[in-house]
Amino acid sequence: MIQLLFTLIFSEGAMIALLLFKTPLRKLVIMGLDRLKRGRGPLVVKTVAGTILVVLLSSVYSMVNIQKHEIEDGGAINPTDQVLMAKHLLETTLMGGILFLGLMIDRLHHYIRELRIRRKGMEAVKKQTRGSEDGKFTFSEEMKSVEEERTRLRAELRRLESELQSKTKDADVAEANVSALRKQSEGFLLEYDRLLEENQNLRNKLQSLDRKLSHSGSKKNI
Repeated sequence: MIQLLFTLIFSEGAMIALLLFKTPLRKLVIMGLDRLKRGRGPLVVKTVAGTILVVLLSSVYSMVNIQKHEIEDGGAINPTDQVLMAKHLLETTLMGGILFLGLMIDRLHHYIRELRIRRKGMEAVKKQTRGSEDGKFTFSEEMKSVEEERTRLRAELRRLESELQSKTKDADVAEANVSALRKQSEGFLLEYDRLLEENQNLRNKLQSLDRKLSHSGSKKNI
């Protein structure tokens, strides 16, 4: 019995040491406690704790009876009662320590889980905040790129407008030149027609003169 109690109390002490220090075995202990608190685990733990508590009360009751016998015997106690008293005292101390360490293990496990949940919540908040900051930075970058694109498009529009104006002026000048050339060509055509008409008139006159000359020459020969 006492060996079993010593084994339990040393095991609980080792488990508390593993929970206090962050080591790879700490995760295994926490996982084991998590599984122990699921299903029938809590019922089994409560049953064992209740049994130890009953045995503890029984040992205390036995110690009280031994003290009563000592008082009834006038303060004298035999060696057997002394051994029993020491045995019950040791068992009571060990069982009380087991219950206390078990309560400490339960509280440590609870606090570690709460701490992990809070850390995860803080990390989630930090990620969300970082994501919002990244979103703001991305939005500002997008706005900056849109503003640069709008400035570039405005400059391109101004260049196209100036180019359109210059092309329009060139077209107007070319149209004026074409109109002037058309008028000049019309004048040339009129002059050409006039010259053709004069040339035809001159030919007609020459032909008539030639006829007259040939007619007068024929008369002289007769």
